[in-house]
Amino acid sequence: MAPVMKNITVTMDDAVAEWVRVEAARRGSSVSRLLGEWLAEKMRQEDAYVQAMREALSFETWGTSSGPYVPRETLFRR
Repeated sequence: MAPVMKNITVTMDDAVAEWVRVEAARRGSSVSRLLGEWLAEKMRQEDAYVQAMREALSFETWGTSSGPYVPRETLFRR
């Protein structure tokens, strides 16, 4: 079953509209399809970022240290 598609109106500067028309034509696509694909990709990236942030914030610990931390100078000694 195909997803339900919604029509919307997008307002943009003339220069942006001209650029996106050319970009869509160069890719053999319509402006509508191109914008839909870009927005869907942005949504996936945002969802992945939010999920990664949740995982990072829920991370508790690898355990406690058995001794003092290694001095910074030792870690970065060349």
